[in-house]
Amino acid sequence: MARLALSSPLDVRLLDKGLSVGEALAAFNAAYEEAGGIVSFLGKVRPGDGVRALELSHYEPLTLLGMEELAAAAGSRFDLEGALVWHRVGVMSPGETIVLVATAARHRRSAFGAADYLMDHLKSAAWFWKRERRADGWHWIEPRPQDRLDLARWK
Repeated sequence: MARLALSSPLDVRLLDKGLSVGEALAAFNAAYEEAGGIVSFLGKVRPGDGVRALELSHYEPLTLLGMEELAAAAGSRFDLEGALVWHRVGVMSPGETIVLVATAARHRRSAFGAADYLMDHLKSAAWFWKRERRADGWHWIEPRPQDRLDLARWK
């Protein structure tokens, strides 16, 4: 199996096609052998509710830069040894991966906290526009009230 090279302690990527979660996490784990805790989160397009597809679009000049700044903020706030933040854009089907976040830290609470922080920000305060395709067409998705509460707890 080919190993993926990590670009830096903060591996942030925008992807327009699928990703190999197993290879990514194996490479991340191998890169941080001294970490006491590694936490990962995989977000997928939820099946059901008549959703046939999910589309994520973004403003290219700012998206990757913003994601890199977010990862750096998480790294500082939680004293991370490394972070992986990979986000898909484009049209995806139910069951496909949208986002993969992994964090490595000396202690587990830092790794868990950083992954939670990253996901709350990616879900509600990021640079993506989301819409779902259902039987009656495309519908824009707005953050839910709970998403806003989740984000507010980090202020």
